[in-house]
Amino acid sequence: MATVLSVNVNKIAVLRNSRGGTEPDVVQAASACLDAGAHGITVHPRPDARHVRAEDVYALSVLTRSRGVEFNLEGNPFAPPRAGYPGFAALCAETRPAQATLVPDSDAQITSDHGFDFMGDLGSLRERIAELRELGCRVSLFVDAGCPVIERAADVGAQRIELYTGPYAEAFARGDCADAVAACAETARRAQAAGLGVNAGHDLSEANLPTFLRGVPDVLEVSIGHALIGDALYRGLDATVKRYLEAIAHGG
Repeated sequence: MATVLSVNVNKIAVLRNSRGGTEPDVVQAASACLDAGAHGITVHPRPDARHVRAEDVYALSVLTRSRGVEFNLEGNPFAPPRAGYPGFAALCAETRPAQATLVPDSDAQITSDHGFDFMGDLGSLRERIAELRELGCRVSLFVDAGCPVIERAADVGAQRIELYTGPYAEAFARGDCADAVAACAETARRAQAAGLGVNAGHDLSEANLPTFLRGVPDVLEVSIGHALIGDALYRGLDATVKRYLEAIAHGG
């Protein structure tokens, strides 16, 4: 199965929020990405509404459903509701994303920087996953390469993992990524042996995608936002999405 591209449009909302108002329009940007050939749209709403907000999630769910593409909603299932943020489970219940990617982030983090460690009592995580699957969501868990107990992701009911590729991207930029690729590949194989599908995301770019996909077997989906939106400032969304799709093809 070919790797699919889900574009994270959080950064469009960051630009909009820096000025207030409605421009640039998150839904229009997502639509442009889909027109260019992207296979889905990802957003990671934060409780502090620093970028995409609940109303964006609702609007993007309508767009993706009308286009027949995947909507991937990321978030911390344990973050409590607050004004303007109904909670991750509530957003999933209202929008029914095709995929819910659970991330153990906190408000203090600028961006997601680690995965679940699967140590200790996982009862609460198992309950959250069961609730999301009952809604019809495929559940993916954000994990670190080299996680020693990756099989426990399957034990708690997840159907996929998303490899945190930040360390790989840093190693690629230094020119010594062989060990990072090997760690991702080994984790992917163990996850697949446990019956889990493998996604990947964080700091993946047009430059480092082919090497990653050549080294890591059977990656089903990559979720890319920061680098892709940055590149689009120079090239435009249409050309950039097409170049990322070419990079994925070169890694296949």
